[in-house]
Amino acid sequence: MSWIKITAVVSLSLWITAFAFIDTDKKVTTSAGNISFSDSLSGKQLAAQYCASCHLFPDPSLLDKNTWVTSVLPNMGLRLGIRESGTNPYDDLKPEEVKVMQELNIYPETALLSHAEWQKIVSYYQTEAPAEPLPQKTTAPVTDQLPLFKAQEITLGDKPFPQTTLLKFDKATSQFYVGDAQNALYVLDNQFQVKDTWWVESAPTDIDFPKNTAPRLLTIGVFKPSEQKTGRLMSLEKTASSSAINIKSLPRPVQFTSADINLDGKEDAVISGFGNHSGKLVWYDGFQSDKEHILKALPGARKAEISDFNRDKKPDIIALMAQAREEISIFYNLGNGKFKEKVLLRFPPAYGMSYFELVDFNKDGFQDILLTNGDNWDLSPILKNYHGVRIYLNDGKDNFKEAFFYPLYGASKAVARDFDQDGDLDIAATSFYSDLENPAHGFVYLSNEGKLNFKALATPEAANGKWLTMEVADFDQDGDIDIVLGSYFHTIVEMTKLIAHGVLSFPQILVLTNQKK
Repeated sequence: MSWIKITAVVSLSLWITAFAFIDTDKKVTTSAGNISFSDSLSGKQLAAQYCASCHLFPDPSLLDKNTWVTSVLPNMGLRLGIRESGTNPYDDLKPEEVKVMQELNIYPETALLSHAEWQKIVSYYQTEAPAEPLPQKTTAPVTDQLPLFKAQEITLGDKPFPQTTLLKFDKATSQFYVGDAQNALYVLDNQFQVKDTWWVESAPTDIDFPKNTAPRLLTIGVFKPSEQKTGRLMSLEKTASSSAINIKSLPRPVQFTSADINLDGKEDAVISGFGNHSGKLVWYDGFQSDKEHILKALPGARKAEISDFNRDKKPDIIALMAQAREEISIFYNLGNGKFKEKVLLRFPPAYGMSYFELVDFNKDGFQDILLTNGDNWDLSPILKNYHGVRIYLNDGKDNFKEAFFYPLYGASKAVARDFDQDGDLDIAATSFYSDLENPAHGFVYLSNEGKLNFKALATPEAANGKWLTMEVADFDQDGDIDIVLGSYFHTIVEMTKLIAHGVLSFPQILVLTNQKK
């Protein structure tokens, strides 16, 4: 599935909470070391020292002047203790949320720099940023016909407001699972007819189907940004059994995967707890809630995969961390439950990392990375020229270099399969986080013409939704790979924008049946 961050990507809170003390000589001790400030430092130097200690330095060109000055910088100021008269950063938050955020020191009561220093930072961005967002790279026009696929809209029940949070196909039973933000999980047959409905405690975000036992379902807890830890991984069964999985108190978990990580003969769980200002990437020995091992105690854990990268016969973990850090790392398995992290890719916070998958594009036997960046539900919801779909090739030593970029505003998910069965990998990609001029381009099919040259195609029916989730499989069991898109509207305003484009139909899912066979 794809996922939504729904919060400020320019967060400096991770850096702020690293402070140990601030002395009168303006020397700051952080987990990264000592940083000294002086009135002689320029705005750029101050910005680099305050921001780059947590995430990559955000260059002014990433956003336009107005977005920096009216939205992003004021929020950054709050996170540095700079408050304008009458400003309360906790407005509209529940008391329990305020308590946790105060404990995390998200908005410190004491300013961490002088007003003069802060004004230098503001002036630097105001001076150097472009007047308008920089344009996207010119690409060949998208062909608005998709003859390889036949589109079919599916509406579940009488819901007029699609909020699909999960799509997953169980190959063993040929059943299709559709999660809804209204705490529902629908079970469909491969003709997309509803066969069963589960009512669960919160929105479903992931599910898997182990052999000879009940499916394992992940629920998010609180859907909107929250510090509450009410997510859960559980067995999906009518009657509880002694072997049932029940891992509670998870921080807004969005994805999980499994393998025998410590090679003890039992399957373990790796859970991505996205959280909000706090979260974690964690694994549970034997799916037991009392055997938790934290890989990274930071918010933004979006997705993890398990693969033996260094070929030492121990399963390693690769994970995407969003929420300001914006990075992909491998956690090499050292044995005995120990791991060593190697950061593979890192991006500025406004890049909005949203999804990745491992795939061998050049058929050299090494896993490459296909990723999307375009999460735009934050303080800077403008069109960004660096949003899109990227391929990074592995040099065989787990060093990755960009080999392909397709500009796509608001890119949310991409998967690579040989859809047209010509021997190379095509890409199905969605754009969820942007109001596109042509809503039909919320789904783009990139046909591989050879040597990573792609032709972009779209289908008019894709205009009828905002595609948060996507699943690909041979649903009709005819030997080729089909695509299903799941629509999610967070507000009625989003539907109204599509109505203005002439859209009158809002299905929960759109089935694209492959016509190759």
